Amino acid sequence: MGFYGYLGQLYRERPEELKELFKQRLIEWRREPSIIRIERPTNLRRARELGYKPIQGLIVVRVRLRKRGSFKTRPDAGRKPKKMATVTIYRKISRQAIAEARANRKYPNLEVLGSYEIADDGKYKWFEVILVDPTHPQIISRPEYAWIVNQRKRVFRGLTPAGKKYRGLRNRSPEQKTRPSVRANQRKGK
Repeated sequence: MGFYGYLGQLYRERPEELKELFKQRLIEWRREPSIIRIERPTNLRRARELGYKPIQGLIVVRVRLRKRGSFKTRPDAGRKPKKMATVTIYRKISRQAIAEARANRKYPNLEVLGSYEIADDGKYKWFEVILVDPTHPQIISRPEYAWIVNQRKRVFRGLTPAGKKYRGLRNRSPEQKTRPSVRANQRKGK
């Protein structure tokens, strides 16, 4: 097993010392803003799997999301009592995709490469989002990142790994009626 294999094993098993470290980190992270740029990824193995390299033009952002569903607002005009209840609405989009979209709104000149979950507690979930500057010379000159130069606002079109998952392009074995898109098949794919 190589270095990243051991790193992933350490992150999965989390011995007692690492659990205490994470507990202290979560206390600090709760006081920070909901979207904050960080120097290096917390889970280096997962970031490298998604294409992170410590070069100029790539940044990592930590995004904090509330763990709750959405609620239907109570109407102010006359309705039947049955229709007045505030009902939980379940989103068709994942929390990870929401975190990517928020990060891209905060940094509109960058493109989302990928993201992953790093921690959660009773109230919040934290994701790290890897962002790429498509106009940076270091990015344009590297063939592994040059493809992203031509893709604009890919997170809002569901082209990131989390976006492809909630579109139904990865979680079914016979991907019937989801390709090329759900709309192309009269919305029968989901």
